Order: sequence, then structure tokens, then C-alpha cells
Amino acid sequence: MSGFDLIIFDCDGVLVDSEIIAAKVESKLLTESGYPISVEEMGERFSGMTWKNILLQVEKEADIPLSATLLDKSEQLLDDRLAREVKIIDGVKFALSRISTPHCICSNSSSARLDMMLEKVGLKPYFAPHIFSAKDLGPDRVKPKPDIFLHGAEQFKVSPAKCLVIEDSVHGIHGARAAGMRVVGFTGASHTYPSHADRLTDAGAETVISRMIDLPAVIAALSDWAGAV
Repeated sequence: MSGFDLIIFDCDGVLVDSEIIAAKVESKLLTESGYPISVEEMGERFSGMTWKNILLQVEKEADIPLSATLLDKSEQLLDDRLAREVKIIDGVKFALSRISTPHCICSNSSSARLDMMLEKVGLKPYFAPHIFSAKDLGPDRVKPKPDIFLHGAEQFKVSPAKCLVIEDSVHGIHGARAAGMRVVGFTGASHTYPSHADRLTDAGAETVISRMIDLPAVIAALSDWAGAV
């Protein structure tokens, strides 16, 4: 796997099956606030975005003033449910056991939430201390901006062109591609939808997998192919 110097994993929807939980909480809050939206539509439209940016987008589209209290309310509800319900994505530990390339996490979730989820599913030892939150860089530097991916590469002193990112969202892929990195799309979490793989490919993923156990072989194959960045 010498073709890459760093493998960067998103967390939500890639390592832990958390996006479906977030979609359930957020769709309920938005519907109660006058913006009816299904769990499925939440996943399709807003997966990978922060709750704050989702609220801003909804306000812009629907001209509905959303209470600032929704920010804190969602975070608390979601943290409570994640602590009880979040599970590891099938095949993640198998994949990590077969990836010798240095790897890290670059996520839009807060450091506290990442720590809680990774501890719960037993993944923290596979990544610590290389677990990076875009929110720690600043509120205006989350995906789809490339900042967190560039930050991850910088910590390992590697070129972005030598990084491979594993992402489940269009917004995340846009950020990774803007950082000059190659991307594998992932559709194996519970929030996936019929056009998911096509949308990830259109966003810039070189290939898309639905099973994490396939990742080591895909990394090896892409390592031998100097695809355009």
C-alpha cells in the first residue's frame, strides 16, 4: 500500500453508524418547527453537514426563522441517543487490521462527541491521538471546506496528493477533493439511499464501496493506479 502516505477516515457514517440517528433527531425537530422533512430526505440532503449549517440552509430555503435554542436542543438530544444507540460499522476492525498505512480521523463532529462514540464502539485505540475535529479549527472551517483534511495531512507531514479519504457524504467528498486528495466513497451505513453511490461518484469519489471489508483491497488497487487528483 505504498501508493499512499495517509488514509483519512470520516467518522459518522464511515466508522460508526451515527448518521441515521442524527437524521431521526433532526428531522423530528425540523418538522415540529414547521419544516416537514423525512428521515430519508435528511440523510440524502444533509448528511455530512453540521446542524448549524443545516439550520442556516433551511432558513434560507423556506424563509422560516428557526429558534437558536434548536442548536443546543439537538446537540443534547443527539448526544443522549448516540451514547445509548451508536454502533460500529460492520467490517471496520477487519479493515483497520489490514491497513498498515498511517491513518487518522477527520470529522465535523466535536472532539467530545468523537471521543464518546469511539470509546463506545472500541475504536479509539485504533486512531488516538490522531482524531481531528473541524470544529476545533473554527466554526467556519467545517466540511465541505477542505481545512480539516489539510490539517490532518499537515499533522503527518504528508502531501495532500498522497492522501486517500474515506467519505460517505457529498459534502465530505467536496472538501477532500478541494484539499487535493483522492477519495473512496462509502455507502454501507444505515442512512444510505438509492442514488447514494451515484452522487458520491459525481462528487468526485474514484470508486464506491458498500462493505468496509473491501477497503484494504481497494486501497491496494488504487495505490497502483496514479489516477488524476
